[in-house]
Amino acid sequence: MTQRDQYVVIGNPIEHSKSPWIHAKFAIQTGEPIEYGRILGPLGGFDKQARTFMASGGRGMNVTVPFKLDAHAFANTLSPRAAAAGAVNTLSFGADGVRGDNTDGVGLVRDIEVNLGVSLTGKRVLLLGAGGAARGVVLPIFDRSPAALTIVNRTAEKALQLVDQFAEAALASNVRFAGGSAKSAEEGRYDVIVNATAGSLDAALPDCDAAAFGAGTLAYDMMYSAKPTVFMQHAERLQARAADGLGMLVEQAAESFFIWRGVRPDGGAVLRELRQVLAAKV
Repeated sequence: MTQRDQYVVIGNPIEHSKSPWIHAKFAIQTGEPIEYGRILGPLGGFDKQARTFMASGGRGMNVTVPFKLDAHAFANTLSPRAAAAGAVNTLSFGADGVRGDNTDGVGLVRDIEVNLGVSLTGKRVLLLGAGGAARGVVLPIFDRSPAALTIVNRTAEKALQLVDQFAEAALASNVRFAGGSAKSAEEGRYDVIVNATAGSLDAALPDCDAAAFGAGTLAYDMMYSAKPTVFMQHAERLQARAADGLGMLVEQAAESFFIWRGVRPDGGAVLRELRQVLAAKV
């Protein structure tokens, strides 16, 4: 019997995680000999769990709430995007130590461009929120050469801090880059609006001018649920096209799989199957 390389996702809580299902589908699709499980990490016990898994021969680990900062500190080396995000969701264990990466931003971009068919190149993009989720997607968005990226946040200072942090990268990418409160955003309709706040968990709308939405807008919520989020419902009332973050979940997993195995699975096919599975449970 073929020896299977071991991978896991660690978080707290973790029972709800769809990562084992997703990676099992990737393994079947690509023929890669992997086994993927889940670990309920005790709060304050990330390092011990990670070292135990490494010692058992584990090859890699996905990291979810609340351990992304712990994983960042645990890694010996960081990818540029993990360093910029200040958080790690993918750890690779090898002879040269522990490498940390962050695949969230790439997952977002691939879902928008590949699965939803909306190019970010030359577009006006509005990013709602200035926390860790927003910080992790700025560089991957810049890589697609949008015309402009604006970050708005209820606390304007946090948005301005991100503008300062990524100012050089924006200049190098020739992207018009600004941020502040919702009132400081450029007027008019945006091509893509990304909700990177956790507001949908509490059915709360982020601050955003209704005029930013329109018939040509993709309104993307990083959160997902069985039914459209309050942000998605709001966007659709304003004639925008709405999408949830389930595709981002699948595509960030596909990027992790690619980092570990050197093979890129077809995230779109797995996403379609996952939506069918979830719809059947509603």
